[in-house]
Amino acid sequence: MTDYVRNIVNNQTTTPPKTLIRGATILSMDEKVGNIECGDILITGSTITAVGQNLDAEGAHVIDATNMIAMPGMVDSHRHSWEGQLRRINPNATCLEDYSNATHFSFAKYYRPADNYIGNLLTALGCIDAGITTVIDNSHNSRTAEHSDAAVEALLDSGIRAIHASGAPVAGEWDKAHWPGNWQRLQEKYFTNNPDSLVSLGVMAQLEPELWAEARRLGLPIVTEFFGSLMADELEPLHQQGLLGPDNIFNHCTSLPDEGWKILREAGVRVNVCPRSDSHYGIEDGMFAMPAAQRHGISPGLSVDNETSYSTDMFMEMRVAFYLQRVMGMHQQKHCGSDHDHMQTTLPAAQLLKSATVDGAACAGLQDKIGSLTPGKQADLILINANDINLYPSGNAFGTVVHATERSNIDTVMIAGRIVKQKGQVLGVDSERLRAAIDESLEHLFAASGYQPDVFADVFLLLEQAN
Repeated sequence: MTDYVRNIVNNQTTTPPKTLIRGATILSMDEKVGNIECGDILITGSTITAVGQNLDAEGAHVIDATNMIAMPGMVDSHRHSWEGQLRRINPNATCLEDYSNATHFSFAKYYRPADNYIGNLLTALGCIDAGITTVIDNSHNSRTAEHSDAAVEALLDSGIRAIHASGAPVAGEWDKAHWPGNWQRLQEKYFTNNPDSLVSLGVMAQLEPELWAEARRLGLPIVTEFFGSLMADELEPLHQQGLLGPDNIFNHCTSLPDEGWKILREAGVRVNVCPRSDSHYGIEDGMFAMPAAQRHGISPGLSVDNETSYSTDMFMEMRVAFYLQRVMGMHQQKHCGSDHDHMQTTLPAAQLLKSATVDGAACAGLQDKIGSLTPGKQADLILINANDINLYPSGNAFGTVVHATERSNIDTVMIAGRIVKQKGQVLGVDSERLRAAIDESLEHLFAASGYQPDVFADVFLLLEQAN
């Protein structure tokens, strides 16, 4: 399958002119709207038009949300979507080199456009299934223009809201002639004449001012893998030259000194943190950077990063953040004094949910469109069945979502007013075709790289060193 057929998802379902979600427990994530124990949400086309109680919407399609929790769709601020078919191939990875051995240094070099397509499609559908309605796709395997086209088309086909950040491969041979001209080509082919598209374009680039200049010429956000202690010294000269700004999105930001955080805040750089990834791969000190960011007045989004070692869901991301913060805060209090480093011992559930919704939307630059259930914003939302045996009774709505909800509890997912998951099932997916395409992709990647799969392996065996 050197090519791919776009016949796995049929998302041609029509959106009713009006939809009324009735009787939900509403976590609006908007201070002005507030939270409502039993309320309604009126949606007109793709837009939320009212949130309140006893709303009148004659002729609307009514969704009975009794005993359900309604909340904004979550935002994954950083995901390498092309790796979708490599799920959990490397569960015991301990460092970034382990991660790279199972991605960049091995399989990535043998990806065809078809593999980019199915990886992105699987990741996007998994996001929808898990209540993630927006993803920033960090696509650092754009080996040719055709690979980039495939990645974008998968996002378009899935029905998710996304920013496709096109990035250069890390290892192996690839078509350098299309770089960075690929960005303008993608913009013109898919986005210039399609302003209402759910998918938009960004770029991946490290601290490379020449590439940043091209991205800014095109008006594209710039995503950078940023490791604080390794790269902090480069911030001051960039800031002095006026090269840092609100169009920069920095991932990770681990171990960043205070002076670095001050620069990011002054420049308005957007930040996301990775509770599982940073600890799983032992990135710098292994601690996600949310406490440091918040101490400097920055509210970062949350991100899953990848699925090669763990799951796709944002619920687990919030829980890991809670427990990492708790144990580190207690450690600081016990050994360094309660005021040391202003370390809190608890990230409240409501604050974590804000990171997964409102703050993620801001990281994506979409805060005016999504992230809260606010009249005038796009209807990106999820309904959680609080009647399910693992959730009932729901003693606290925020606690139920953050500390107990699983993918299986998500009854309904809506993106731009269109239902994409209903009664626990992602709509319009031909599961047989999807699995066949995944299996074919893996068969090709394993054969091309010489990998012998072992579903019981403790260690991912090194295939070859990076070029």
